[in-house]
Amino acid sequence: MTESLTPYATAGAGTSPEVEAEQGEEVALAPPWITILHNCDCHTFEDVVKQLMKAIGCSEDRGWEIAWEVHNTGKSVVKVGPETECVRVGNILAAIGLVVTVTQS
Repeated sequence: MTESLTPYATAGAGTSPEVEAEQGEEVALAPPWITILHNCDCHTFEDVVKQLMKAIGCSEDRGWEIAWEVHNTGKSVVKVGPETECVRVGNILAAIGLVVTVTQS
């Protein structure tokens, strides 16, 4: 029994914890980015819903929920993720003149 536990314990102790620690540090150093859609009263609900479906791949029902949230509260976080994805979503929304902010959270 000791022979089978020693190689397992050595391999696990020598490799896995270091990898996990490095991954944990990367997450701690790079907080996610967010894309915020702001109310602008310059587009129809239908236009906003269509653009949300293109930008974040949501259903039409979810697009309506977000559009109403933006209308009633002034803004909504529509994407949380890596910078490149949040910028991509922001560009799609801004393509029709929607007011968008992309920032690190």
